[in-house]
Amino acid sequence: MTATKIDGTAFAADVRAQVAEHVARLTSDHGITPGLAVILVGADPASEVYVAAKHKQTVEVGMASFEHRLPADTSEDDLFALIDTLNSDASVHGILCQFPVPDHLDERRVVARIDPAKDVDGLSVVNAGLLASGEKGLVSCTPLGCLMLLRDQVGDMTGKEAVVIGRSNLFGKPMGQLLLQENCTVTIAHSRTKDLAEVCRRADILVAAVGRAEMVRGDWVKPGATVIDVGITRIPHPDKPGKTKLLGDVHFAEAAEVAAAITPVPGGVGPMTIACLLANTLTACCRAHGLDEPEGLTA
Repeated sequence: MTATKIDGTAFAADVRAQVAEHVARLTSDHGITPGLAVILVGADPASEVYVAAKHKQTVEVGMASFEHRLPADTSEDDLFALIDTLNSDASVHGILCQFPVPDHLDERRVVARIDPAKDVDGLSVVNAGLLASGEKGLVSCTPLGCLMLLRDQVGDMTGKEAVVIGRSNLFGKPMGQLLLQENCTVTIAHSRTKDLAEVCRRADILVAAVGRAEMVRGDWVKPGATVIDVGITRIPHPDKPGKTKLLGDVHFAEAAEVAAAITPVPGGVGPMTIACLLANTLTACCRAHGLDEPEGLTA
C-alpha cells in the first residue's frame, strides 16, 4: 500500500480562500472588517518570521492587521495595559501574543489577560473548558487544522479508534476533545504509556505530537490508518553541509507503506495553523456581531 499524501499546503490555501470570501461578504453587506492584533515582545528570530507571515496572510484575506512590537524588557504592567486596550477595541476581534516571551513574563498570565472571546489561539482556560464541556469557544489553531484535514480525508469518524500521542495543553488535550466530539473512541498516549507501539497499532486515526524525530515507525501503524504528523524536529541536512532538514514524529517512508493517508513534514499540518488562526478571527468577529458563523471553518 502507498498512502495518499495529505497536502496541507493546498488545503490551507483553500481555507484562506474561504475566509477571504466570508470577509468580503462581511465588509460589503455589513460594513465590518475583522481585525487581528498580534503582539511580539522582543526579537526572537523565529517569532519575527512567523509574525511577518501572519501579517501577510491576514492582509491577503482582507482583514485588518494590527502589529504591536514591544522591546524585550517590556514590563508585565505595560504588556497588560496594551492587552486591556485591545480587549476594549471594537475593531479588534482577535488577539494573540507570540510565544515565547522573555523569561520575566509568565505566558499563562498573558493568556489569561486576553478576553476569551478574542483568544484566537484558543489557549485560555475558559476556551479549554468550553471545548471540554462541548460548548462553543475558540479552539487552538493546530488541533482545529488537524480536525479539518481529518474531516476531509476520513469523512464520518463515528466509531473510529483514535490515538493521540502527546498530552500537552496546547495540542494533545484539545485534539483528544475534538476527536471525542466527532464520536471517535479516543486514547491519549504519552511518554509513560505502556507498550506505546501496540496502542498505536489499534488506531484508525493516529495523531503524533511529541517532538521526537521519526519515533513512530511503520510497524506502529495499523494498515489503512490515517496518520497526522504534528511533530517538527530540525536536524543537520545529511547531504547539504550547513543546511538543516525538517523531520516529523513519524517515519514517513515506512508509515506510507502501511497507512491509507499521511501528512508529510513539511507541507502537512504546518500550513494549517495560520489558516485556522484567520478562521478563528473570522469566527470571533461573527460572534461579536451576532452573525452566522462561517460553515466548515469551526469545530
